Amino acid sequence: MAAPKKAAVGPLVGAVVQGTNSTRFLVFNSKTADLLGCHQVELTQEFPKEGWVEQDPKEILQSVYECIERTCEKLDKLNIDISNIKAIGVSNQRETTVIWDKLTGEPLYNAVVWLDLRTQSTVENLRKKIPENNNFVKSKTGLPLSTYFSAVKLRWILDNVRKVQKAVEEGRALFGTIDSWLIWSLTGGVYGGVHCTDVTNASRTMLFNIHSLEWDKELCDFFEIPMDILPNVWSSSEIYGLMKAGTLEGVPISGCLGDQSAALVGQMCFQEGQAKNTYGTGCFLLCNTGHKCVFSEHGLLTTVAYQLGRDKPACYALEGSVAIAGAVIRWLRDNIGIINTSEEIEVLARDVGTSYGCYFVPAFSGLYAPYWEPTARGIICGLTQFINKSHIAFAALESVCFQTREILDAMNHDCGIPLRHLQVDGKMTNNKVLMQLQADILHIPVIKPPMPETTALGAAMAAGAAEGVGVWSLKPEDLSVVIMERFEPQIKATECEIRYSTWKKAVMKSMGWVTTQTPESSDPTIFSSLPLGFFIVSSMVMLIGARYISGIP
Repeated sequence: MAAPKKAAVGPLVGAVVQGTNSTRFLVFNSKTADLLGCHQVELTQEFPKEGWVEQDPKEILQSVYECIERTCEKLDKLNIDISNIKAIGVSNQRETTVIWDKLTGEPLYNAVVWLDLRTQSTVENLRKKIPENNNFVKSKTGLPLSTYFSAVKLRWILDNVRKVQKAVEEGRALFGTIDSWLIWSLTGGVYGGVHCTDVTNASRTMLFNIHSLEWDKELCDFFEIPMDILPNVWSSSEIYGLMKAGTLEGVPISGCLGDQSAALVGQMCFQEGQAKNTYGTGCFLLCNTGHKCVFSEHGLLTTVAYQLGRDKPACYALEGSVAIAGAVIRWLRDNIGIINTSEEIEVLARDVGTSYGCYFVPAFSGLYAPYWEPTARGIICGLTQFINKSHIAFAALESVCFQTREILDAMNHDCGIPLRHLQVDGKMTNNKVLMQLQADILHIPVIKPPMPETTALGAAMAAGAAEGVGVWSLKPEDLSVVIMERFEPQIKATECEIRYSTWKKAVMKSMGWVTTQTPESSDPTIFSSLPLGFFIVSSMVMLIGARYISGIP
C-alpha cells in the first residue's frame, strides 16, 4: 500500500523558546500564523547556595534538540511535511550567563540565571566606582547597576572560577547569553559554530551601547571584561547560520530575540505607544517607544525592542521587570506543597474568591521595577487563624497583579499617556481568575489573544521575514487579524485602590531584611521585631505552616 501523501501545508517556520523553567519548539504556518505542532521539556534549576540560581547549559542544549525532534515526529504523524520548515527563530531567557570552551564545546561553569543574587557585593563595589554626576553605565545601557544583568554575573565568574580564568588567559573562552550558546552549538559548535547574539540580548548585558548598537569599550573596561570573548552582534532578523545536525539539518536559523522582545513582536506591537505584558517566570511589561530611547524617571528600563533586519533601524522600549510571577506558583507547588500542579492554583483561588486580607510579596530575589531593592525578601502578612491554603493561593495570584499595577503606573507616568487597555500573553494568561484579577486591579480592560504562545510567534515572524528566507510578511496589511478575549474590571475603583494601598504597605515591610553580603553566598535574612498583625515567613516556617494549612501532620 502506498504511503499517504503529505499534506500541502506551508511554508512553515519553527521557533525555539528557551525559558527559565522549560524549553519548547513550535512550528507555525507562515501564511496564517496557525500553530501546527509543539513539544515542551521542563528544565532543572539548581540552588547550590541561598540566593544562587544555576542551570546546566548542556541540559538546555539537549532539551532544544529533543523538542525539535519530538515536534517533527508529531508533525509527521499529522501528515505534515517537515521539509516545508524554511527557517528557525530563537527566543531565550535573557541575562542568563554562559561561558564555554570553544575548542571542546564544553561549558566551563553552570549558567548563572538572571534571578541569581550572588553578585550583590560585586554590584556594591562597582557602584562606588561610578561618579555621582556621571552615571555613564545607565546613560549608555539604559539599565541600573543590578544583579539582574549579565556583566556582573560574568565579572563574578571571572573573579571566582579558576577554570574560566585559565580559559580566558589561553584564548579558549567564549561568553554569551543563552541565545549565543544555542546558536553556536546548533550551527556546528567546535566545527565552525557561529558566535553571535542579537541587539535585544546584547542590550541586557550592560556591556552594550544602546545608542551606537555596539559593544562599548568604556563599559568593558569598567567591568574588566575582555572584549575578545564577546559574540558578534547582529540584527534580530537575518540568517546567522544553518542547522548542522538532526532532522532539520540545513535549515537556516534566521531570527533571534530575547523572550520579552519576541513577545512584543508576536503581539504585533509595532507602533509607538503599544504595550504588552508577558506572564512567565517573571512578569515583563514593554512599551514600544519607536526609534528613540526614552529614559525613565520611575524605575523602568530602557532597552532595545527589536531590529528586524541588518539595514533596518532599531526600535526601543520602556520595560518594567518583575522577578517573580509564575515562579511563585512553582514555589507553592515544589517547595511548599499546597498544590500538586500549577493549574490547581486557579481552582483554589476561585473557591474562596478573596485573600481575606492576606497579602503575599514574593520578593525571593529582591524587588525589581520600580524599586530595584535587593534587600527585600518574600513575606506573607495579614494572617489570621481563618486563613487557609486557598486564601494564600489567591494572594499569590493577586501579588502578580499588584506588581503589574506598580510597573504600569510607572509607565503611565513616564509616557504621559495612560494605557487604555493591556495586551497580555504567556502561559499564566490561561488562568481566568488571574486575568480577571488583573483587570480589576488595573481598572482597565485586559486583552488576551486566543493563542498565548506569542513569544514563539514573534521569534518565528523574525525568522520567516529575514532576507534570504522571505516567507513571512510583516507588512501591516498582511498581518493576521486576531480575535481577542477581553476581561473588563468588575469591582469599584475605590475597592481597587484600598487593596492596592494595602499591598504597598506590605511591600514596604518586605524591604531591608538583608543587611550584609559576602561574595560566597547571599545574605542571611535578619528579622527585626514584627509589627502586630504581620507574620513574616521564612521558607522553613512557611513549610510548617503550609503543611498545617493543608492538613498534613
